[in-house]
Amino acid sequence: MGLGQKWRDASETQQQDWIRDGEVPLDYSGPVAADWPQLLSIVEDRVHGKRASHSTAHWWHFERPRKELYERLIGLERVLTICRVSHYWGFAFLSSGMVYADSLIVFPFTDYAAFCLIQSRTHELWSRFCVSSMKDDLRYTPSDCFETFPFPGNWENRVSLEHVGTEYYEFRATLMVHNNEGITKTYNRFHDPYENDPEIAELRRLHTAMDQAVLDAYGWTDIPTDCEFLLDYEIDEETWGKKKKPYRWPDAVRDEVLARLLELNAQRAAEEVRAGLAGSQETSPDRASRVTPVITTRSGTLWDPVPE
Repeated sequence: MGLGQKWRDASETQQQDWIRDGEVPLDYSGPVAADWPQLLSIVEDRVHGKRASHSTAHWWHFERPRKELYERLIGLERVLTICRVSHYWGFAFLSSGMVYADSLIVFPFTDYAAFCLIQSRTHELWSRFCVSSMKDDLRYTPSDCFETFPFPGNWENRVSLEHVGTEYYEFRATLMVHNNEGITKTYNRFHDPYENDPEIAELRRLHTAMDQAVLDAYGWTDIPTDCEFLLDYEIDEETWGKKKKPYRWPDAVRDEVLARLLELNAQRAAEEVRAGLAGSQETSPDRASRVTPVITTRSGTLWDPVPE
């Protein structure tokens, strides 16, 4: 395109700006979209007409590029991600150089300790309590699920979290490649009470080991981690038949862990108020925003962090 300037006379910074904006002078010698006219015509047919009248940028630009996200990822080789809406709890690492869909939640974590914590049943339990759902699927909302979650103290330096997180992640990745199955199919089998494959049994064992390491990081060594195939509501077993059931902690264990998380959340919030940090970004990595829910389950009311 004719920009009134020449590529050879421009500074390196100006050249980078042109490349980023998608417009370069006529003397630019590198490849441009016009070099592939058939591909360019497809983009023009499918995108130009829809965006030319309302896009705040050039019609071929991403309309909402989320620059603040990509600025956070500078220098990182990978990031931790989860689908915004998903039936099963499955975090995965992706390259930091990708363009992420709006259906994906991205965390600037690169280590397996972080993966271990947020893939664990402890974080899943907290998240399912804090957010809404779509049908039976979890709708993960960072402001509700992540920012309020009370991480265990000094979790970044716990070698046990890194170790068991690595073992679980690498085994799961190898299993998916070996079976040519993605996360959804893998966890469909994980939560199938009639699935007896030794590799799925090993994945369940590794998940339990990961949960134990997370509970240990909190100092909650008295909580059992054994799981059962249980629904979250009562059903007629004969009518239900052989459908899948979540492989999860029994209700009593879930109630106890959730009550302790809420208590810890309230303690952290009170500490921030005393330190004058409430509403500030100057908080520790294990912080949690204040929440004031009352949980009601089949066991009754569990915990009200701010009693009337």
